[in-house]
Amino acid sequence: MKKKKAGLTERQLEVLRLAAKGKSNKVISRRLFITDATVKAHLTQVYKKLKVINRTEAALKARDEGIIPPED
Repeated sequence: MKKKKAGLTERQLEVLRLAAKGKSNKVISRRLFITDATVKAHLTQVYKKLKVINRTEAALKARDEGIIPPED
């Protein structure tokens, strides 16, 4: 897997972008053709790598640090 900003993989970035747009785990899983459990696992790794505790903090930090664009 190719690594990206903040040590996030491409898939973790995809999940983070969708979560930052307010999409639920169920919607994210359907859109990316993965299970809800896989979405949760990706988000858990995102939280650890960004040193945050939830999706709101992850989205804010990712935007502040330029990991995802502000419009995402």
